[in-house]
Amino acid sequence: MAGEAERGVSVAWVGVRALVCVALSAALVVTVFAPSVSAAPGSSNSKAWTRDYQASHEYAGVHVSTSVPVRMSDGVVLRADVYRPADRHNRPTTDKTPVIVNMTPYNKLISMIATTATNIPRLSKPVIDFLASINLSGTPISGTEKLLKMLRGGMVSALSMDPKLVRSGYTQVVVDVRGTGTSQGKWQVFGPRERKDTLEVLEWARTRSYSNGHLGMSGVSYSAVNQLQAAADGAKGLDAIFPVAPMTDIVSDVVAPGSGFGAGFLGLWLFAVNGSKMIPDLPRLLRGRFDPRWLRDRVTDPAVFAREYLQAIAAPTMRALSPEARQLVTYRSKYRESLTTDMPKVDVPTFSIGGWQDLFTNAEADMLNQLSSLTPDKKKLVMGTGQHLTNGWDMGGRGQPPTIGVLQKAWFDRWIKNEDNGIDEFPAMTSHLLGGGWRQSSEFPLPTSQYRRLYLTGKTSHTSPTSVRDGSLSASPPVNREQWTVRPGITTLCSGDTNRDLIGFVGFLDVCSKDNRIAERGALTFTSPRVSTSTRISGPVNVHLRTRVDARDGFYVAVASDVAPSGRSEVISTGSMSLSIRGQLDRSRSKYATGGDLVDPYYAFDGASRQPVKPGSSHTVDIGLLPTDALLKPGHRLRVSIYAFNAPRAISFGVISRDTGLRPEHVVIDPAHPSWVTVSSKEAIA
Repeated sequence: MAGEAERGVSVAWVGVRALVCVALSAALVVTVFAPSVSAAPGSSNSKAWTRDYQASHEYAGVHVSTSVPVRMSDGVVLRADVYRPADRHNRPTTDKTPVIVNMTPYNKLISMIATTATNIPRLSKPVIDFLASINLSGTPISGTEKLLKMLRGGMVSALSMDPKLVRSGYTQVVVDVRGTGTSQGKWQVFGPRERKDTLEVLEWARTRSYSNGHLGMSGVSYSAVNQLQAAADGAKGLDAIFPVAPMTDIVSDVVAPGSGFGAGFLGLWLFAVNGSKMIPDLPRLLRGRFDPRWLRDRVTDPAVFAREYLQAIAAPTMRALSPEARQLVTYRSKYRESLTTDMPKVDVPTFSIGGWQDLFTNAEADMLNQLSSLTPDKKKLVMGTGQHLTNGWDMGGRGQPPTIGVLQKAWFDRWIKNEDNGIDEFPAMTSHLLGGGWRQSSEFPLPTSQYRRLYLTGKTSHTSPTSVRDGSLSASPPVNREQWTVRPGITTLCSGDTNRDLIGFVGFLDVCSKDNRIAERGALTFTSPRVSTSTRISGPVNVHLRTRVDARDGFYVAVASDVAPSGRSEVISTGSMSLSIRGQLDRSRSKYATGGDLVDPYYAFDGASRQPVKPGSSHTVDIGLLPTDALLKPGHRLRVSIYAFNAPRAISFGVISRDTGLRPEHVVIDPAHPSWVTVSSKEAIA
């Protein structure tokens, strides 16, 4: 193995040494947290899966070989930690086992620390259970509960190595992606070479002496995306995957959602990956070894994509962009193709976890439909109400689905070990409704729902006195023509969208994360009458908006929220669109209601094909919002808010900002060209 033998010790000892080393190297560390059970809704097997997960396992210990070299075909060496089943003295078994691979950009040392901290005997579980028991309902910081309960939900078991999984007869391999963590090379951010690396690592793992030839993949976020990519790319021996918080079209899902630049999350994310790759390979240093090529690669490319990030905000023309940035905003470019997963090619059993308030809701909610080559027994989706950091917070409790770790093991046991445990009969869709409880179904959106228009009118709703203008949502088109004006602003810094974009870090601020009224001070609001019965909104949301701008472009943001009788406005969906992109609608990838209304638009987003408008002209644009599954309780209302900016989640690109001039923008309420929001519900809303 690249001339270096594996060195194995107990995972606990390595973890303790790692913790000590990190404490001594604190100036170098950028820490990235990613993050008794009753039967899950509709599943009689959930208790059995949980008992099996918690029970004493076949193997007593876990043996770890740290920083094992994995040489790629171009000579670059990636580093892997290999966790194998062991006896009580941590001697690795001679049995051949399936291998579960996790390709991470967040430094495998952090994964090891997370595993160690959450698996300290007689300490971790009581602490995790205590945190999960804290009830902050009714307090101004009730959103903190998501952070406290996240560990109980088991996301760490997918983020890193899961000792219970290893002791039950799996080998886990955690590998630093090229150019990140302790691996050599330049970080490619899902580029073609990186996708090839994933296939080569899987083949390496499949052919190890301890492997029985069967593979699985696990991981969160980035490590969920490369699972789907590997499955679509035909990885040999890959029997099952378990992606937590995946995306499938990286430009549409996070770089440029709704043609707006995802500045908030991308800045945080690039800082985290570029920072954590500067942590040296501490386990190897303790053995007296150092990789000079690793250091050279870090010095050569210390801040990958930092230049492109700044250009996205400030570059006034396409010509001012670097070649890499230009490929990002060029439809069908080689790099853009690499950032998109060809989902119909995925024929590997897939169990996905997502969230209605997650960054990647757009891809997660459509996972069952995108996995079109898989039969229902081989594709499952659980959608909670967490953000990216807190996915799984609402799992593992009474009346909730089992934890992520429980479901992951049961899925691998079924499709890798061929155990008939019943998880293939688990309902395809398990959803925690925003504002409601858990529901299960065979598909999403619900086939019993129908798409309905609610028109934006100038009639005062008397529910939003602090917004720029207070209008209504009505079942009938407006009668009078009006023009309302909204200006770009920063009130959205205190919003549910900001909490979504910052992966849940500001969830403890209920005044922002659970109430959008401060943000709505910079918006035009349109609010429905109260609903008289519980009303479930299930599926994509689209705002068909008549606009007028005083510049060559306009950037519009639409946010849907659930308004309580108290006035609290809680975000359930969000979207944005630039007028100059309006002509790039891909009808083959967009979705339409039975009556022909566009309900889920897909835009190519090609920077070179933008169509600026004539100042003073009026245009209609369809703003696709993220799919949602929300319950409006009796007495609640639906609200649509229109902004001209949505910092930090989606701001206009520099090229678009030059053409908008950040000038005030207008919504035209016109009986001849009405605006409306299309939502899917079984019950009428207005």
